[in-house]
Amino acid sequence: MTAVTTTTHQTTKAPAPLAPVEGTHQVRRRRRLAPGRRLPAARLVGPAAVLALWSAASAAGLLDPGAIPAPWTVLETGSRLWSAGTLPDDILTSLQRAATGFSIGLTVGILLALASGLTRTGEALIDGTVNLNRAIPTLGLIPLFILWLGIGETFKIAIIAIVVYIPIYLNTHAALSGIDSRFVELAEVQGLSKLQFIRQVVIPGALPGFFVGLRLGVTGSWLGLVVLEQINATSGLGYMMFQAQNYGQSDVILVGLVVYGVFGLLSDSAVRLIERRVLSWRRTLSS
Repeated sequence: MTAVTTTTHQTTKAPAPLAPVEGTHQVRRRRRLAPGRRLPAARLVGPAAVLALWSAASAAGLLDPGAIPAPWTVLETGSRLWSAGTLPDDILTSLQRAATGFSIGLTVGILLALASGLTRTGEALIDGTVNLNRAIPTLGLIPLFILWLGIGETFKIAIIAIVVYIPIYLNTHAALSGIDSRFVELAEVQGLSKLQFIRQVVIPGALPGFFVGLRLGVTGSWLGLVVLEQINATSGLGYMMFQAQNYGQSDVILVGLVVYGVFGLLSDSAVRLIERRVLSWRRTLSS
């Protein structure tokens, strides 16, 4: 009786080369080409350098104190105005005007951008009109708005709203128009409704452009406020600066400019922070 023995041959695979080596080189290449690690409080470096140069030039006597007072003189004047109660009241008035006009402009800009970016009829009716409005200098509308709305607060808020809504509309509309048509086809294949398409495709795709317009709108609200508060106003930072001009108080004017700059920087930083939180899913050079 013959015994038949069968032998099984097991084949063993050679271990694959380590992938992290190649991946490490790719990461290093990306880091070499990228801007680099984000510096803490990097946006404060520029203003701090300007303040240092201003202080050094004032201490060395290179600047005329009557035209450009020293930083410590401006700080002393600001403290005096704050203690007197005039500066807090002017700041509160300016914040209320800017916030009201900005809220109206933000709402109008978003609604017009959605109506124009999602429908051909809306685009035909809205886009050309908004671009015509953009071509007209907004501050040039002040005399006409005074005739329409009077010389009070209403026309100031209306002008600020116009300054704000135009960049928000333009950037949001451009972002909506730039959404890849393949996403539309994919949404139709997936059977998404109109509301689901807007919520899952349109809004995420338009958010980067919207935040660009939002930053421009925030800055525009402060720029418009500087001019508007010098027209028949009885309070506000612009009114304070206008009165200081009449009396040759350059230190008071610089106090107003510094306050405007601080509020502009803080509001822009807040928008940037919200943008990073909302768009944390993006992988960009800045992140």
